Amino acid sequence: MPPSTDTAAPPGEGVFASALLLLSGFLLWSAHGISGFASTVSAGAFPMGAAAVMVVCALMFVHRAARRPDTASAPAGWRRVVPPVLLWNTLALAGYMLVLERAGFHLASLMFLLLSMRLLGSRRWGLNVAVAVGAVAAIHLVFQTVFSVVLPAGTLWQG
Repeated sequence: MPPSTDTAAPPGEGVFASALLLLSGFLLWSAHGISGFASTVSAGAFPMGAAAVMVVCALMFVHRAARRPDTASAPAGWRRVVPPVLLWNTLALAGYMLVLERAGFHLASLMFLLLSMRLLGSRRWGLNVAVAVGAVAAIHLVFQTVFSVVLPAGTLWQG
């Protein structure tokens, strides 16, 4: 049964559907660059098929969003779509990416995990430190020891 067209769209549905369509189109274009339409068994066939399905679904989402009345004018509705905690965690992730090369994987990841746990509402600093140190140690063990992947050491310690 198709969704009713008389209910109001959630805030931002049209914008999200449009962004999804743009991203899907870009992925289809990128997948075409792998091997084009050379063969149905070429390296790019599966990525192109998956991206084509994404484009079709995104078109359906855009069409559905365009038929429903928009409630985006309600400012409180945007807090449901993009809550402040999401914005703060996105900024924390951007900061993590900026300091990763300079501070190194271990310190940057530890700081990011501690900040993220705090932003998500945890006030138990002892537990947060234990979880963050344990997570960074586990990642170090798996990647550096098992897979022999060198994690960034950072230039901060090199002087």
